[in-house]
Amino acid sequence: MLGRHLLGYLPVQLTQVIVGFGGVAIFTRLLSADDYGQYALALAALSLFHITTFTWLEAAIARFHARADARRRLGDHLATAYALFLLMALAGAILIVAALVWLPFDARLKTVLAFAAMALLLRALLQIGLVTHRAAGEIARFSALEAGYLMGGFIIGVGIIFTTDLGAAGIFMGSAIAAAIALIVDLPVMLRRAARGRRQVVRAQVYARYGAPVSASLVFEELLSVGDRFLIAAFLGQGAVGMYAAGYGLADRLLDVIFIWFGAAVWPLTIKALESQGPEAARDVAGRAAGLMALIAFPAAAGLALVAVPLTTIIIGESLREQAALIMPWIALSGLMKGMMTYYFHEAFTLKRRTASMAVIMAGAAVLNLGLNLVFIPMFGIAGAAAATVIAYFIALLICAWLGRKHFALPLPWADWIRAAAATGIMAAAVYALPVIGSAWLMLVAQAMTGALVYVASALAFNIADCRSWLADARALMKPAGAQS
Repeated sequence: MLGRHLLGYLPVQLTQVIVGFGGVAIFTRLLSADDYGQYALALAALSLFHITTFTWLEAAIARFHARADARRRLGDHLATAYALFLLMALAGAILIVAALVWLPFDARLKTVLAFAAMALLLRALLQIGLVTHRAAGEIARFSALEAGYLMGGFIIGVGIIFTTDLGAAGIFMGSAIAAAIALIVDLPVMLRRAARGRRQVVRAQVYARYGAPVSASLVFEELLSVGDRFLIAAFLGQGAVGMYAAGYGLADRLLDVIFIWFGAAVWPLTIKALESQGPEAARDVAGRAAGLMALIAFPAAAGLALVAVPLTTIIIGESLREQAALIMPWIALSGLMKGMMTYYFHEAFTLKRRTASMAVIMAGAAVLNLGLNLVFIPMFGIAGAAAATVIAYFIALLICAWLGRKHFALPLPWADWIRAAAATGIMAAAVYALPVIGSAWLMLVAQAMTGALVYVASALAFNIADCRSWLADARALMKPAGAQS
């Protein structure tokens, strides 16, 4: 079942890769360093606002879907969710308008923020349906909506940048239009499901008690990822933010896609197993997922660090690429630690609804990151910001893994993790040994092919996460019907 779920969500993740890499490649060429910096700052600010305002509700919708379904109360569940959304959207819109009127930003940045806010509100409404479809196992519908939204927003945004002088605001306008189109398709379906439900104050209180610490934790986690951009802007200017965001977006995006892919497939299965079969069944699902995470994420992070120079040369605009290549290895390492923490070790807190502990840990990590940035950025520039992020994530990961076991003892598949690390080390040695050849394209292709071949061979030799069985399953599928064994 886990394998089928991973394959079902694969189209969305491939779209994420195309949009993520395509966005960096196109936007860093169409926008100046300052404009790209404005885009990065607006994205960071609105992301923090979204987490504060809506993510607690999305987390509650996901966590309590299985229970509501088992008790035949999905109508009440969704009716309460939409009522809470309307309250939060109204309060959020008022705050956004007040901020745009009173904060001393220049007119161009205010325009970017206005379109970003519009995209945020529409996306948050769409997200209720997406979270519900994912929790219900409606993989095809979720994948079609999410992939269509991502690709549509990207294409429309690029078209707006080409045909208008909106600059970074055009990116967010494209996202807003794509979200509106997806809502036309999905919102009537969701409202029909909620039509006979009752809005329940007690249910809303339960959701808030569960979700508020999740949002608080994610706010601090987001500050770990993007908070340094505001300090970079203060110390080094918006152009430096553009350089940092380009490298960060390239390295972190791919790893984020991998971990979100696992989270989308594994999280609903883990909750369902816990609610219907008990803790041991949930641990079994989580443990198998942890082995697969290592199999895929370890070489992905190392590969990004190894190909930083040719990859940034090909994808990132010339004015941004040198500094982006400098920080990519740091960001790849921090992205790996962030993904393992968020999409694996945090499950110990969310499964047992001990989300307040998770929030405290991330608050401490965010404060540590802030302090390190205040020291490192003046000394080392944007490389100092990247190093501060690595240190903060490393400490947060260790604390989450240790404290989480007191709430829910997740499996620690050390054998698979050690084998994946060993295979990754062999791959890195092979790639590092390659001589510099030809153009950036040739170098990237040579490094990627060498790394892939060496890692696949090593993974099969070590049988990481029982990957040899995949070959046996593939042979069985390809075997003609009625063939003799």
